Amino acid sequence: QVALVESGGGVVQAGGSLRLSCEASGRVFSIDVMGWYRQAPGKQRELVAAITRGGITNYADSVKGRFTISRDNAKNTVCLQMNSLKPEDTGVYYCKGWDPPRNYWGQGTQVTVSS
Repeated sequence: QVALVESGGGVVQAGGSLRLSCEASGRVFSIDVMGWYRQAPGKQRELVAAITRGGITNYADSVKGRFTISRDNAKNTVCLQMNSLKPEDTGVYYCKGWDPPRNYWGQGTQVTVSS
């Protein structure tokens, strides 16, 4: 009965910034790990960033130094601040929650970075 809802996607020129947000709703008090995946057409979905309840983060090498993930444990929300965006960052971004033994996925939000 838990749902993740993303917001903040859009179109931006290379070098610009976007901030994605994800909020969990339903019968849940906490989620162990939350993060973001992205998927471009014809490509596999890849992990972009993740953060534990204690604030430990992990980033894909391609976004280190440009993206920052954060969360609000009380509300089970997670954000992804994306700076210095590149065209190769284009894709559908999905919020994910790991709450063993369950996983949760958001519906996805489109991010398009133009040259």
